[in-house]
Amino acid sequence: MAKNFISFENQTCLVTGAGSPSGIGFATAKILGELGAKIALVATTDRIYQRAAELEAIGITAKGYIANLMDRDETADMMRQVTEDFGSLEVLVNNAGMTQVGEEEDFSDFMHMTYESWDTSISRNLTLCFNVTKQALPHMIKGKYGRIVNVSSVTGPIVSNPGEASYSAAKAGVIGMSRALAIEVGIHNITVNNVLPGWIATASQTEGEAAGGENTPMKRSARAEEVANAIVFLASKEASYITGEALVVDGGNTIQEYKGPAELYY
Repeated sequence: MAKNFISFENQTCLVTGAGSPSGIGFATAKILGELGAKIALVATTDRIYQRAAELEAIGITAKGYIANLMDRDETADMMRQVTEDFGSLEVLVNNAGMTQVGEEEDFSDFMHMTYESWDTSISRNLTLCFNVTKQALPHMIKGKYGRIVNVSSVTGPIVSNPGEASYSAAKAGVIGMSRALAIEVGIHNITVNNVLPGWIATASQTEGEAAGGENTPMKRSARAEEVANAIVFLASKEASYITGEALVVDGGNTIQEYKGPAELYY
């Protein structure tokens, strides 16, 4: 009988930012569930219940939770409920960030950015990750096992764009935080890694972002599932000796020096 290379049987996996049906978070949750995991899904609106119902409809044990993870009290309450409902926590996928339903991103340049905008972006894209991870760690340490995968970005750690100083700082900060944490918790059989997506074809992708994907060596944006597959591997038992790393999933975009019209160079 064939056996899956990766299995998440008897594991509880918490995936944040999983409300969008076309997003990386939900794609990751679905694959984890198909590989045997029990899934806890978190988002800021009640659409998370629809995502959980979709997983349950295909035989996956799943439950949705609503929480503003920038709020530490709400984060603590969410984690308490998840561990009460499922009994343990083996995997955390920190996918939440970038945008929040009902709020628009601020692309003001550095000189015109408000202090409030800076603080909000850092909170949503860095402090949020800290909040959830801090609540998850005691459960992983108690169980002497854990996998933490943070969805950072190529924007910040490797490249950037005008109007994205705060987002870039936050996503680069996630990498630094992860490295320090990986050193601290390795002794507990816990790994901490990062996936850095490039252009992704989700429902929120703009025309400009889609054009960016067409100018990668792959000549397209990634599907959410392609990023999810990288997350799932790093979240697995098989990735047992990989920690503190940053895996780029961008179709080779950041390795190419020339990004102009192909006919003028390639």
